[in-house]
Amino acid sequence: MTEPAAPLEVVLITGMSGSGKSVAIHALEDAGFYCVDNLPPELLLAFVELEQKSGAQRVAIAVDVRSATSLPLVPAQLKELRSRNVQVRPLFLDATTDTLVRRFSETRRRHPLSGSLPSAESGGIAHDGQHALVDAIELERELLADLREEAHVIDTSVIRPTQLQAHVKSLLSAPVSQLTLVFESFAFKRGIPVDADYVFDVRMLPNPHYEPALRDLTGKDEAVVAFLQQHADVEQMYGHIEQFLARWLEPLARDHRSYVTVAIGCTGGQHRSVYLVERLAVAFGERWITLKRHRELDAA
Repeated sequence: MTEPAAPLEVVLITGMSGSGKSVAIHALEDAGFYCVDNLPPELLLAFVELEQKSGAQRVAIAVDVRSATSLPLVPAQLKELRSRNVQVRPLFLDATTDTLVRRFSETRRRHPLSGSLPSAESGGIAHDGQHALVDAIELERELLADLREEAHVIDTSVIRPTQLQAHVKSLLSAPVSQLTLVFESFAFKRGIPVDADYVFDVRMLPNPHYEPALRDLTGKDEAVVAFLQQHADVEQMYGHIEQFLARWLEPLARDHRSYVTVAIGCTGGQHRSVYLVERLAVAFGERWITLKRHRELDAA
């Protein structure tokens, strides 16, 4: 008896201009996906149907604000694809406005929604041009808000292209049909991740940085773990986060959430937040698919 064909897996990549969509596309190509950039949403259903008939298994499609007038079609199209037994995995790449302005300034590219920005022959965008660029970025956020709500968000503000590639590939390893928990440690001094669903501030906990023997270690090292475990405040913080997530993950799963990102921040993103991410990932890995990210350590 012939086994039924595996369902087609479609990764839909959207996000802010300048947030790294081309890097994500390259990562998907490396992972064996057939990739199409800037597909007009009007063609999405027909294209996926054609790929199904051809026996394709993994397809990645990038849709961006250049198709602004037809972007409202996409949420209903994703629902239709799921009804056709297509495994849809929407990813949204985001970054802070300051980061996007800097990237456009450095590359001297025009934003697809901007009018006539001043030329950057002097080495940067003029003040009026920068104001227009910020307006274009904020308009883009409005136009993409519904797609962002549907997708798993990756904040590319302070990560390198190789980190983004690793994040995309790790997400692909998780089953589409199950809730995936992403635990992320970060440093408040480098900003709060914009992709976080929940943010926990643990800067009030005892800091191993002030112990000379522990300063250069991380929250993964046994000496740091031992130091933190001897403090009641650390245990209480862990217990409160664990209880909160244990209470609300089931309702989130019933609401058909595919990903939940839990960000835990300390001052440097090296000791306390890393320790708690490691410990929580182990605890919740017994029930849920879990992924770990250490934003500052991974960038080293």
